[in-house]
Amino acid sequence: MTDDASVPLTTTFWEQRYQDGKTGWDLGQPAPPFVALLASDQAPPPGRIAVLGAGSGQDALLFADRGFEVVGFDLAPTAIATATQAARDRQLAAQFLQRDIFNLEPEFASSFDYVLEHTCFCAIAPALRSDYVQLVHWLLRPGGELIALFWAHTMPGGPPFGSTVEELHQRFTAQFTLVSWAKATHSVPSRQDAEYLGRFRRSD
Repeated sequence: MTDDASVPLTTTFWEQRYQDGKTGWDLGQPAPPFVALLASDQAPPPGRIAVLGAGSGQDALLFADRGFEVVGFDLAPTAIATATQAARDRQLAAQFLQRDIFNLEPEFASSFDYVLEHTCFCAIAPALRSDYVQLVHWLLRPGGELIALFWAHTMPGGPPFGSTVEELHQRFTAQFTLVSWAKATHSVPSRQDAEYLGRFRRSD
């Protein structure tokens, strides 16, 4: 962990976390709130989905298994290799690309029906949060939707960097229409009462 939110979180930083086995954000399974969402009558219909900070691909492969066309992005080569192998092993149509999400190729602009967020927003330096909101808007087609599981914790330092419900609402409703927002009811024990499942629609 670092207490300096200005420290750049580079490919080397994240790859070293994988090499050292310090991947506490990886639940070893899809996030239970996403599992519950896709099993509910509120499940979004399948479409093309970008998974930001996809890690080892747990969430991405859950959506691929439900018929979504998945493209996952991550900085760490080990994460990409792990996710790619898992997709092959399960014969799921998911693509994983080693990319800096803030420097994606123009081909990705307005090309997704959905963006999936889970522990990416809290992993980037807080100074980049406005850029992150703009990135999500840029990736989505008009009418596309951000499906986000936010970890609104108050722990010092980071990553993961803390946030509040008020900040999240302020940042995202400036660019999107709020579709739904609720405290997650299926969180893992270490994140109970601190996770929120939100859906935001690009309206222009």
